[in-house]
Amino acid sequence: MTTAIDFADGSEVLAEAWRRFRDENDPAAREQLIVHYSPIVKFVASRLAAGLPSSVDTGDLVSAGVFGLMDALDRFEPDRGAKFETFAIPRVRGAVLDGLRQLDWVPRSVRRKARAVETAIASLEATLHRTPTDEEIARELDISSVELQRWLAGIAVANVGPLEHLMATGRGEVTVSSTDGTPGAAMEDRELRHAMRAEVRRLPERERTVIALYYGEGLTLHEIGDVLGVTESRVSQIHTKAVLVLRSRLNAAGH
Repeated sequence: MTTAIDFADGSEVLAEAWRRFRDENDPAAREQLIVHYSPIVKFVASRLAAGLPSSVDTGDLVSAGVFGLMDALDRFEPDRGAKFETFAIPRVRGAVLDGLRQLDWVPRSVRRKARAVETAIASLEATLHRTPTDEEIARELDISSVELQRWLAGIAVANVGPLEHLMATGRGEVTVSSTDGTPGAAMEDRELRHAMRAEVRRLPERERTVIALYYGEGLTLHEIGDVLGVTESRVSQIHTKAVLVLRSRLNAAGH
């Protein structure tokens, strides 16, 4: 199951708005385009806000995302052949994540647990030369497997969209999104894309599947649970562990 998103209607009115914005820098046309593409912002903000505490106002995330949309409008080059939606979504997502980080709503205790799990994973992988199991991570942390699952559940909320600034929706595969059009950034994107794909392939099958379905196919955690025959909360825990493993590996590699 793939989540398809296409906010463009291909109308002559929209094409005219683009022409006036590009050729004449018409502020009214810019405003028209912002309104037309605003569903992108609402979609991204709602997806990232899913599972967040009620104290986090989705409206704040939408407001942050609008700045990403405006930046995308200013940077978009139609002559390159890409659809605007494909170009805009990573930038909107990045702006929403920046807004979420600025809210600084994550308790320090949760941040400490996330760092502890990531450190344990890095230590175990250096010794085992493979992805550690949940039981091995729990022993390394000197906690029970049940307690580790509680930690992962808490970290899942704290790490909403942890790879969203790196990964974009592709056709069934994980891809790395570019946020800058400079040659240097393009080279970094290629290196990061290669590293990310290699590390995803090294994940255990279940974790690799969750990452592919969530970032590659755009499925929700609930939908992935239906596919795998497990609860949404268990998918969330698997996703969180996979993210911490990937982040630990990329940090170790200097990315």
